[in-house]
Amino acid sequence: MRVLVTGAAGFIGAALAERLLARGDSVIGIDNCNDYYDPQLKFDRVNRVERAGGDFLFYRLDFADMGALTDALEAEAFDAIVHLGAQAGVRYSLENPAAYVQSNLVGHANMLELARAREVAHMVYASSSSVYGGNDKLPFSVDDRADHPVSLYAATKRADEMLSESYAHLFRIPQTGLRFFTVYGPWGRPDMAMWIFTQKILAGEPIPVFNKGEMWRDFTYIDDIIAGVVAALDNPPADDGTHKAGGSAKPHAIYNIGNHRSEKLTRLIELIGEACGREVAIDWQPMQKGDVTRTYADIDAIQRNLGYQPSTSIDVGVPRFVEWYRGYHGV
Repeated sequence: MRVLVTGAAGFIGAALAERLLARGDSVIGIDNCNDYYDPQLKFDRVNRVERAGGDFLFYRLDFADMGALTDALEAEAFDAIVHLGAQAGVRYSLENPAAYVQSNLVGHANMLELARAREVAHMVYASSSSVYGGNDKLPFSVDDRADHPVSLYAATKRADEMLSESYAHLFRIPQTGLRFFTVYGPWGRPDMAMWIFTQKILAGEPIPVFNKGEMWRDFTYIDDIIAGVVAALDNPPADDGTHKAGGSAKPHAIYNIGNHRSEKLTRLIELIGEACGREVAIDWQPMQKGDVTRTYADIDAIQRNLGYQPSTSIDVGVPRFVEWYRGYHGV
């Protein structure tokens, strides 16, 4: 199978490309390698994928630019799309909303048009646990309402799901949306708490902790996430009129992809401190706009339909991340 992967220089995209190549698939990677965080990390991820060997082709381009997208791929054939590229980050969406509209809305629409034009067998795309907003019911289920986002980032991701539903209805394009829950692990993102806390603890600086530490997250290790993405890719929803996960009767399924454990932030901090071998100083901060106090994934649907079974607890995953971080930075 030849798979087009957007966000291929990103955390999840690079890991997916490496996994697909390892099993013998061909991968076309797309990423604009923007400077939302240090592009060198993105280049290093791409280099890692290239060193892994296999049939990998990489294009540095912005999928929100339809002309550049179609020109680059005019001579390329592919069977499926995994659309992971997006402008990420809840807090940054307060500062630069235009970036989210362009990448997450225009970009997603472009990928749907590409899928339609090429008649791909399946398009898997990244959504987010953020779509649940401030829902009080826990754990979050794909059957829950998701109509009250508390950040622009979440609103764009929910809009992507609606766009995909319309294309599944109008053009019968099989699609699977994956609502990721706090992905972490080696080669992770510098804007995420895991990286920020590790960096500051090793530097002997206080770490910023919001809402007096009364925060819980469903931390999901990268290897478990990739196993779920591959399972989704290999199982396109049927166009048979039955209701899929997420409620659609079209060839469109939506799954939570998490660890099914909601861990308190202070436990994460303890584990990072232990792995770093340092004392932890905390700078207590108020709750941030656009943030939520708790995420917790109900993964019954993806377990039942795709055999997804996360196996990595934060007790195992956090030390692995810290070990990678120290090696990558030589600290």
